[in-house]
Amino acid sequence: MSCPICQKAADAKYRPFCSRRCADIDLGRWLKGGYVIPGSAQEEDDPARSEDENPPRH
Repeated sequence: MSCPICQKAADAKYRPFCSRRCADIDLGRWLKGGYVIPGSAQEEDDPARSEDENPPRH
């Protein structure tokens, strides 16, 4: 298996990465939103909406 960041051989300690550096690069990409699962956009919860606009479901 090769490192998905730099293509070097993976190290068992950091698998699937070759080093902590490559693992940190990947984590940074996740945290910055660099990886996105394709699909339709969904509305986010808006705490400003009143209960009249969004009644509770029973």
